[in-house]
This record gives sequence, C-alpha cells and structure tokens, in this order.
Amino acid sequence: MTIDTSKGISGLKGALRYVRAYRDNVFVVKLGGDVLKEPEVLDQIAGQLSLLSSLGIHLVVVHGGGPQASELTTRLGGPARIVAGRRITDDLALEVAKMVYAGSLSTDLVAALRAHQLPAVGVSGVDGELLTAHRRPPVKVVTDDDASIEVDFGHVGDIDAVSPRVLRTLLADRFVPVVASLAGGNDGAVYNVNADTVAERLATALGAQKLMYLTGVPGVLRDRDDPTSLVTFADPDDLAELMASGALAGGMRPKVEACIRAATNGVERTHILDGRAPDALLFEVFTGAGYGTMIVGRKEKATYIGVDLAD
Repeated sequence: MTIDTSKGISGLKGALRYVRAYRDNVFVVKLGGDVLKEPEVLDQIAGQLSLLSSLGIHLVVVHGGGPQASELTTRLGGPARIVAGRRITDDLALEVAKMVYAGSLSTDLVAALRAHQLPAVGVSGVDGELLTAHRRPPVKVVTDDDASIEVDFGHVGDIDAVSPRVLRTLLADRFVPVVASLAGGNDGAVYNVNADTVAERLATALGAQKLMYLTGVPGVLRDRDDPTSLVTFADPDDLAELMASGALAGGMRPKVEACIRAATNGVERTHILDGRAPDALLFEVFTGAGYGTMIVGRKEKATYIGVDLAD
C-alpha cells in the first residue's frame, strides 16, 4: 500500500515562511465564553495553542466568560444586564465575576492546556499590579437600536495602567499566562473589565505581533444575520463604515473597537474568528486564505497589499 504524503509535505513547506516570521514573537489570544462552554471545543483549542507554542511563539491567553457569568448570576437570583455589549456589574455581578473568571474558568482552561503539555499559569489583572483601573463614571452609550442613554456600569473599571512585568517573567520561562479579566484599584478595589479591552491593552503593552479573538461567530459580518457575508480583511476606515451602518452590534462592537485601537498602536495584525471550528486558529495563522476577519492599521494595510502576504 502506497501512502501519498505529498499534501502534508506541501502544507509544511507552505507554513515554513510563517513559522520563521512568528518565532519568538508574542501572540495574545482571547477566548470568549462561547468557546469555553464545550469541553471538546476547549480541548481542540488547547491543542492548537500547544502547537503554536512548540514552534517558538510566546502565548498570552486572555479569557472572557460572559455566558457563564450570566448563568450563575441568574441562578443566584440576580438579573444579568448587558448594554451595548458591555456588562453592568453590581455587587452580586462582581462577586460572580471573581468566582467565574478568576476561579472556575481559569482553572478549567489551565487544566485543558496542561493536558496538551502546555505549562500555563492562571493570573488576573489584580496579580502583580498587571492592570490598574478606576471605577467607570456614568457614561452615555449608544444602544444597538441607536438610542443614546446614560448608564452606570457599577463595578466596571477603566484601565489606567498596564504593568506586564509578571507576564514577561512567565514568558521568559516558557510559561503561558492565562489572564482573567479583573483589574485592581490603588484603593484595593476589584473591578470587572471587558476581556476584549484587556486583551487589546496587553497586546499593545507587550508589543504583540498578533491579537486574536476566538468567538462564537465567523468574524465580522456585513449582515449579522448572514454568515456568508464575512469581511475577510478590513482597516479602520472600512470598519467605521460598518459601525455607522449598524452592522456591528452587541458583543462584536467592543471586539472591533479593540482591534482598531490595537492596530493603530503597534500590533501588526488583529483577527476575529470562530474558535469553535476545527483548526480555525491554525488556518488563520498559517494559510493565506485565513479563516475569519483580519483587521490591520492603515500602514500595515499598505505593506500587506504590497507584499501580497495574507495571514
């Protein structure tokens, strides 16, 4: 029996240029609550992350957990309130965030990575003065139906400073930091911070080559009800048009806004893709066609088009 290995060898050769370009660089990968719900999905993502690490890529994993937090809040008798894709964090919701984000989800994620021989360490933004924040004052927000309202988000923090020393220490010893989206205040308070924002701020502070959001949707859609309307490549101008048209709503808005900020502050390439699809992360990283949406800054767009290197 003859086994045809030509496709596998060809794939390895095709990925080589990416491996060389990414080695010793930092990728920040944010996992949404939708991709953490199913053990099988978490396991296959952990396997992909293990492969990236084995190729010399430094990984920082940030995780959300909105669906899990909402479920526990409801079980404890409280409402789970979300406005324009961002959670209102009252006293109960803050306690839930600490239990779910820094507790059960962090532990489960570290355990899943360990099963793939990837040494991970769970931290939150409170640890090592990683994230310093202050309580967000009441702000006006535009809802998905274009209404402008003033919202008090409660114990939600806006980040004042990022000190990535603890992450650099872990990365230097080849550990994978798993960061829960909580921040500390100088007064000892704990704040809930949007995980998309945490990933963006860490990617910028670390000079990451890539910021990747693994979600429960294919990426940025021109029509949120049509999965085939995927935007595969965009810059801030393209996304401004989509936001103005109302195409970006709910939890996608904070992700896109975070990608724009990161792409204009030194992160070469940002990505939004469906983390539930088999090997989606590897397809996005190692193939020209990619899998989801890639968002770059204007300068990087010129470079991207000039060299015709899509990843």
